[in-house]
Formats: sequence, structure tokens, C-alpha cells
Amino acid sequence: MPSDRDVTTLGRESAWDGVRAVVTGFGISGFAAADTLNHLGADVIVLDESEGDEHRAEQAQLLEVLGADVRLGPGSTASLPQDVDLVVTSPGWRPTAPLLVEAAGRGVPVWGEVELAWRLRGPDPAPWLAVTGTNGKTTTVQMLESILQAAGLRAQAVGNVGTPVVEAVMDPAGRDVLAVELSSFQLHWTHSMSAQAAAVLNLAPDHYDWHGGAEAYAAAKGKVYERAQLACVYNVADEATMHLVEEADVVEGARAIGFTRAIPEVGMVGIVDGILVDRAFVEERATSAAELASLADLDDDSPHNVENALAAAALARAHGVPAVAVRDGLRAFRLGPHRISTVVEHDGVRWVDDSKATNPHAARASLQAFDHVVWVAGGLAKGATYTDLARDVRDRLRGAVLIGADRDLIAAALAEHAPDVPVEVVDADDAEALMDAVVAAAARLARPGDTVLLAPAAASMDQFRDYAHRGDAFAQAARRATT
Repeated sequence: MPSDRDVTTLGRESAWDGVRAVVTGFGISGFAAADTLNHLGADVIVLDESEGDEHRAEQAQLLEVLGADVRLGPGSTASLPQDVDLVVTSPGWRPTAPLLVEAAGRGVPVWGEVELAWRLRGPDPAPWLAVTGTNGKTTTVQMLESILQAAGLRAQAVGNVGTPVVEAVMDPAGRDVLAVELSSFQLHWTHSMSAQAAAVLNLAPDHYDWHGGAEAYAAAKGKVYERAQLACVYNVADEATMHLVEEADVVEGARAIGFTRAIPEVGMVGIVDGILVDRAFVEERATSAAELASLADLDDDSPHNVENALAAAALARAHGVPAVAVRDGLRAFRLGPHRISTVVEHDGVRWVDDSKATNPHAARASLQAFDHVVWVAGGLAKGATYTDLARDVRDRLRGAVLIGADRDLIAAALAEHAPDVPVEVVDADDAEALMDAVVAAAARLARPGDTVLLAPAAASMDQFRDYAHRGDAFAQAARRATT
């Protein structure tokens, strides 16, 4: 049974002594949540089925020295301890996990690390500019961080981008503003956040297996708009994002702001003659627009990256950033690794790593950036289908090299909609041998002027540690084969 302690009233300055808190999952956000709760004086129990690596063992030992109860290994999450006041769960834990179902049945609040962070903001908290969407989140928050810093603000990109939000919130140095990347998993467990401005970049099939379907996935994404204070930024080309704005319960006066690669209407940001312009945050927006930057200022001006820049600009402008800072921030920004990164060019063939394209929507955007492609794809589909993708990109394909657990789904879609495209299936026991075979197969298919593109349209964990490991293996194999 839960205790009589009402944790929903507690904040950063509250007395947490006697609060019994369980943290489920001991990843990056789990450690940050456990460390913070322990610092506040709560009695912390950490549960995770995995014992983890040496780094995790060191973190567990540190928490135990500080007084936490860390239980790692098989069976540790079989049941919820007694007299628990709060559960803070890893974003990867599904709502159907027995321990979380048990918590709900006992009436124990279940928060994510983001919800905990929101409740622990200080007396003069930094506003949050929140970003979600199926694809482009990390790039957008990093662009936004660059723009905010160009304006002279102490800004940081946090959340799903890597740094736990609770870590940034509790940092004594403080921040002027936070650019917060939020996954659908994180949003599912977030209940009270009120972002200054929020954006949903796009919606496409992804993580349906976790959420239980398209409707629940979209609803989780839409939570980013709830209680938005100034602006809800949506993608004009993706009507689903506009519908989420229409359904959101926002603070009175919050505006819907569209971004588009076309000429913007009033209340939007968009493109005019290669210039990013603002018709949303200027005084005379009915008759004028502010020039923000040019397409030439972007590190990559492929369509989906332009949309990321527009969304970042809209959020920054909602915060009051001047137009010149948008330009300077976008000029300074460079895409991270594994995002349409050219690995090598050899004998007229360009080898490109976009291992971050982990679903069909992201892969489509990547494929459409090139005219003639040998496509390297496959992995864990996560409930995705490939029929529409195969139909949309078939005219660009010189060939396809398929890997991974669900490669047959892609092969079947290509056989139906692109039967003339040659397909090679590759398998091997380890990452290096696999990618050497992939590169050899792709080289046989490629012609001068082609791009060999790793855009897997699937997750990586069936054969690699993560998408970065997959991209690194591809890059190293391509360099070995061309030098």
C-alpha cells in the first residue's frame, strides 16, 4: 500500500525526508533521477533487470554509498516494494510492465524523469522550449541551442538528446532557457509540463508496438502542446500536427505558429526566394516579414533539414530572440554524426551514413535527397511497414542491400512496388564482417554518380549496440574498401 504522503505537492524546496521512491530502469535518466531524489532526502530504491556494464556498476556503488538501495539483475523488478510513495520510470518501460501496472493499482503516482524535472524547477525557473516529432528532434533542439546561444543566452539542449532534464534543472549554475527534446515515451509519463513554446515536427508510423497503435502514439506526441504558454509550432505540410494543436488545452493567448517550405501565410515562418522569413513574430505581420537567414546559411539544405531549421527559428522567435541571432546560430550549426554524413567519395560514388534514419519516414526524407541511390536498409521494424516507402522511392533506387531481423519486410515491399530493382541480402556474425559484406555488395550495384546510402528505416539493436555503432561500422567498412 502507498503511504499517506502526497508527493504531488512536493517541489525543489520541499522536505522529501521519508518519501519512499522507486526508480525503475538504471540508464542515463534513471541514474539522474535516483541521484536527484537521493540528494533531496528521499529513500530511494533502484530496480533494473540488467546488471549492466562496469560504468553502471560504478554508478550503483556510488548511489549505495550515498544511501540508496540499488537492486540490479534478473528478478529485481518482479514486484513493487511495499509502502511506496512514488515511482519514477525509465522512458523505455511500457505502461503494461507488471510493476507499473501494480503501481497504478495501488494508487502510486508514476512519473517520468521529465515530469520529476518539471516539478523540481527553482523559484525563478528557466523556460522550456520543447520539441518532439517522429524525426528531426535532435537536430532541431541542437539548432535551437545554437540560435539561443548566438543571442547571448545561457541555453542548453537537454532531454532525449543526451543530458537528462533533471540534471540541467538541478545544476546550481542555472540556465536562461532550455531546449528540450522529448520522445513519445518521455511524453507518455509527463503530466504537468507547461512549455513556453512547443513543436511537433512531424508524425509518421513509429513505436506503435510500445504505444499500442497510431492513436495512442499521436496522443503522446500531442502532450507536448498541453499548457503551452506562448506558441504551438506545427508543420503546415503535416496536417496531423495541426490537429494536435487544435485539440490541445493551452494557456489563454498561446498562438498556433506554422512552419512551411513554401511562402508563409500570416502567422507562419517559411521560405521566400531562398530566404527563411518570419510572418509570425513581427509587429506588422499582415504586410511584412522579417528575414531570418538564407538557405545558404544551413550546413545541409535538404528539405527535412530546412524544416528543422524553420521549427527551431519559430521556437527561438517565440522566446524573443532577434532575427540576427537566428542567422548566426544557423550559420554556426553543424549536423552531428550519422545524419546524412558523407563518409567518402571514390570512383564517382558517394558513400553516405544516415544511420539515424531508424524508421520509414526518416529514410524517405534521406532517400529523396539523392537522385540515384544504392540503399542499405534493414534492422528491427518496430511495427513499421514499408509498402508506401518502396512505392515512393522506387524511381531513385539503383539497388538495395538488406540486413537485419526484419529485412524480409523491406524485400517484400520492393518486390511488389519495385520489382526491377536488384536486391542483395547480406548476413554475418559480427558488425565488421557484416558491413564489409554490405559495402562489397553495394559497390557491385553502384555506378559513377550514384550514392550508397545507409538509411536503414529500422532500429539497430538486433545486430549493433545502437545506431551510432551501426553508422561507425558502415563508415569504417566504406573507408577500408575505397583506400
